[in-house]
Amino acid sequence: MAFEKWGYTWDGAFTDPNKLEDRSGIYVIWCKNGEDWKVLDVGESATVKTRVLGHDRAGCWARNCRGTIYYTAHYTPGLQQTGRIEIEQRIRSITNPPCGER
Repeated sequence: MAFEKWGYTWDGAFTDPNKLEDRSGIYVIWCKNGEDWKVLDVGESATVKTRVLGHDRAGCWARNCRGTIYYTAHYTPGLQQTGRIEIEQRIRSITNPPCGER
């Protein structure tokens, strides 16, 4: 399933992070509680799936979600880390997630 948000196409939302692909991109971690969706975290990686599965902020996600955690990714083939960081920072400034800083 894909959806559009903040001018990008996102793959997901998955309750299982193993459904993410291990390629470069930006990931967004969401909490769904009833009909409300809240961004918990935003990040970038050359290997999205590996990063999310071993993430050091997973405890923060669990502490800040009273519903179900979902995982999404916007894949960026050919975009270098500086470009991914720009997208991550833009989304962070819009959503102000409770986990992580950049």
